[in-house]
Amino acid sequence: MTFLIRLQLILLVLISTNIAWSQNSDVLERVDTIPFELTDHNNLSVQAVLNKVDTIDLMFHTAAHDLTVTTKAIEDQLKSIIFNRTDTVTSWGGDQTAKFSSDNTLKIGSLEWEDVFIWETRHSGPGTDGKFGPDRFENKVIEINFDRKEMLLHSSLPEKAKQYNKFKLIVEDGFLFLEGSSDIGGKAYSNRFLIHSGYGGTILYDDQFTLDSQIGSQLSIIDKKELKDSYGNVITTKKAMLPRFNIGDILFENIPVGFFEGAIGRQSMSVMGGNMLKRFNMLIDINHESIYLKPNTLYNSPFEK
Repeated sequence: MTFLIRLQLILLVLISTNIAWSQNSDVLERVDTIPFELTDHNNLSVQAVLNKVDTIDLMFHTAAHDLTVTTKAIEDQLKSIIFNRTDTVTSWGGDQTAKFSSDNTLKIGSLEWEDVFIWETRHSGPGTDGKFGPDRFENKVIEINFDRKEMLLHSSLPEKAKQYNKFKLIVEDGFLFLEGSSDIGGKAYSNRFLIHSGYGGTILYDDQFTLDSQIGSQLSIIDKKELKDSYGNVITTKKAMLPRFNIGDILFENIPVGFFEGAIGRQSMSVMGGNMLKRFNMLIDINHESIYLKPNTLYNSPFEK
């Protein structure tokens, strides 16, 4: 077999297994590639296989720490999960009991995990059967390319980061935060926002920020909406139009934002959701507490209200 034929065969294998190779600082780097779909609700849906049997659509949730599967998916289609016990879990609506399963396998793209824990929940992003978080990609730089609808996992920061805007990534208790500034009543208010791809909206403010900025009296309310957490708890949010929002030098004008009134202590974190995140291709470097953003083809698309 000639060298050229061998090379062609290797390339075919790499393409079929969603593995790419890139030149990074003169070192040949393996890059695992995971395709995703951007749903109508601004969530990232990834196909996975549980226990080598069940094919499932999982939402990549940047604020999640465990693998969860919905009750409906378990009842309607999944055959391989065996639940060992029930336990108490905490969501934004309070403590709930949930079923727990151990000793599972999970395959996403070319990556496989064993001894995986699974929690049962009532809800996930519309059109998905459960969710998983960035903890699956420990010690990797996570690239999310919305133009190509791909997640790429790098062992180190790729050279392309030089083309992106670099920001401080605040890492606290496993959650990822990014600072932003809101123009309310002609005054700029800085705040940090949980990077939350599971939330399909744009910006959701925490209760203390809502109280301090008096946003309810400064902006016109355009809508009210009910949100449900993973366990069915209902919270009512108000929506208004914010004249300006900045991430560093990146400016957005007239964007819809959400907040709660009269529920101090319920919403403890401000949130940046999928309606904002999808406008950037990004590199998330958790180990070095940095995030790199580059406006993409969705940057100027209309904001859903």
